[in-house]
Amino acid sequence: MTERPLIFDRALLRGRRHRAAVLGPVTFLLDRAADDLADRLAAVLRRFDLALDLGTPGEAVCLALARLGSVGTILKSDTIAPGGARADKFVLADEEALPFGEGSLDLVVSALALQFVNDLPGTLVQIRRALKPDGLFLAALIGGETLTELRQSFAVAESEVEGGASPRVAPFADLRELGGLLQRAGFALPVIDVDRLTVRYDSAFGLMHDLRRMGATNALDARRRMPLRRATLMRMAEIYAERFSDRDGRVRATFDIIWLSGWAPHPSQQQPLKPGSAQTRLADALGTNEVSAGEKAANK
Repeated sequence: MTERPLIFDRALLRGRRHRAAVLGPVTFLLDRAADDLADRLAAVLRRFDLALDLGTPGEAVCLALARLGSVGTILKSDTIAPGGARADKFVLADEEALPFGEGSLDLVVSALALQFVNDLPGTLVQIRRALKPDGLFLAALIGGETLTELRQSFAVAESEVEGGASPRVAPFADLRELGGLLQRAGFALPVIDVDRLTVRYDSAFGLMHDLRRMGATNALDARRRMPLRRATLMRMAEIYAERFSDRDGRVRATFDIIWLSGWAPHPSQQQPLKPGSAQTRLADALGTNEVSAGEKAANK
């Protein structure tokens, strides 16, 4: 049996999320994702009788689903019990071990949670199995070039001050990798796109303050256990300001929100044509002459 990869300390991640809730969460990314998710679902002309909000921190997505007339019963699943009852039913469960029966859900959505699972391919397979035929999966997760500025600044600062770099910012999947994972999990009609958001701060410390209140600070299993040295932190902030500031002195932080969507296979869905089944030649459609691969085009 193949062991599941261990990238994130999931217990530490839950602790960080609890701390963020106590401090007062920063939710601008979640709010943006929830609004975008509602807009995307509003464009789908069908009803979803049973929907699951999988692992999304907070209540923004459940509230967005409740405002849609196309969604019936709303379930919420998370590793942390919610503070309020915004869903019709709450299930305490990990995204990596879903307790839902095969073919039981019409819709599964998730916002800014799945980037922290250790076994994303396995989670996607479980989601696809839990969907009814022609059920929809729609999720937003952090990926791409997110926090590239912070990653680079920490790497240079640690190399200068401590003689070597340690993992500080989580590795994020890119669009091509995620598209392949959807296909491998068995989803039909997969679609991937990205929403890039550039947020500006007075300094790198403002960004780190927000990350702390998002519950998104370093939860890598391979992180350095020793406390961050003050000299390293201050040098990181200097490098960040030198390399990633605008003319007004404020610094930039990149957030890439990657959107995934796919359908559980069903015979009614659009199917690709078999090779050689076309009834019209491409050359005719383009209004040009066809030249075989073994011939040279005539000189004009």
